[in-house]
Amino acid sequence: MKEVYCNCCGKQIKMKENTQIALEDCVVIEKSWGYFSGRDGVRQKVTVCEACFDAWVQTFARPPEESQELELL
Repeated sequence: MKEVYCNCCGKQIKMKENTQIALEDCVVIEKSWGYFSGRDGVRQKVTVCEACFDAWVQTFARPPEESQELELL
């Protein structure tokens, strides 16, 4: 089983034993860079814990769009 860490602070994201199911919420961003970027053909993945996400969002010039989910899975 692969351990998962926040790319910002390095904190380990708690996972359900012997699974890839997170026991705490985090943001996962995956990007395959294409033409006209400085990273043509590179695929990157970052994981950001909730605390780091909250701090990061405070630096945005425009806040993220938000909407309420009616059902949580």
